Amino acid sequence: MTLAPAGLPRQARLRRSADFAALKSSRGRLGVRCFQLRYAPNDSGVARLGLAISKQVSRRAVERNRLKRLVRESFRRVRHRLPAVDLVVMARAQAAVMDGAQLLAQIDELWDKLLSADIGPTASVPH
Repeated sequence: MTLAPAGLPRQARLRRSADFAALKSSRGRLGVRCFQLRYAPNDSGVARLGLAISKQVSRRAVERNRLKRLVRESFRRVRHRLPAVDLVVMARAQAAVMDGAQLLAQIDELWDKLLSADIGPTASVPH
């Protein structure tokens, strides 16, 4: 028996800069203490994740990469429950000093807010 790779499939990631730019002006926004999320409905039929963890959060690449890994892992677990939206998750500075359990709790709170949000055509960005 072969197992499917645990990585995030290509169709579940935002890769083009135009996709990130479209979300910059998106009206869909959610936030928790350590993270901010921008979202907009998409036509791909699956939730797609993009990450923006800047050097303002932490000068150390190790800490920024840790945040990215935690968000990606959490997204892998919930993406099948999420609607077809494009998402960009941005970290805030206090995220760099929190431990993993606290960060995962914050991320889970963010997904819960997204699931309860009204994601309709009013939140979309014209292409």
